[in-house]
Amino acid sequence: MNVRSILSMVALCAATTAVLPAQAVPEVKLVASPPGQAAAQLGGRWEKTAEGGQRYVDGKWIVIDYSRPILRGRTTIFGTGADYGKMVTGDAAIWRAGANDTTRLTTQAPLQIGDKTIAPGVYNVFVDLKPNQWTLVLNTQEVQPKFDPNDKVRLSGATNYNAKYDILRVPMTVAARADSLEQFTIAFANVTANTAKLIMTWERTVASVDLRLAGAK
Repeated sequence: MNVRSILSMVALCAATTAVLPAQAVPEVKLVASPPGQAAAQLGGRWEKTAEGGQRYVDGKWIVIDYSRPILRGRTTIFGTGADYGKMVTGDAAIWRAGANDTTRLTTQAPLQIGDKTIAPGVYNVFVDLKPNQWTLVLNTQEVQPKFDPNDKVRLSGATNYNAKYDILRVPMTVAARADSLEQFTIAFANVTANTAKLIMTWERTVASVDLRLAGAK
């Protein structure tokens, strides 16, 4: 290949690169703590379809709807010592396991969580935070459809939380993460036909609790 050919190829590459259009900065419309959802199905089975594929049938949904706060440079988000949990709970007596609205768990099947069993339904989700000791709390208190500062009875986030509506309090396993997770995350892991592990993790902390379909072996 002679010098002229090489120069022509270089010029062609430069021209091709030069014509790439500049993009406008895209608009992103998100609230400060965007909504999130964790979901799993238990108790179902896979069956073959007439077309030769497969589909999952008779599964029961377990869904958690929550908001996902972001660190944005903050560190030691859960605090230490006597101040543990205060940065995320604020003035509330308990953490709403997220931000904004009350975190909700919806289950289509009876679940055993720890040594407790809950019926199908919708439950408020909270976490009682202590150093290395998290307690998962499920609660049936009525929730405000929209925040009303004059409403001193119904829930909004963790505001007005009343422990008399708690139907389950189960200890969680708390451990440290090697990396720092930027956004609070709830997820299901190690899912089998009838069991799953519920995980909550943020920054360098991960907490978990096992659940199963009630009555399943």
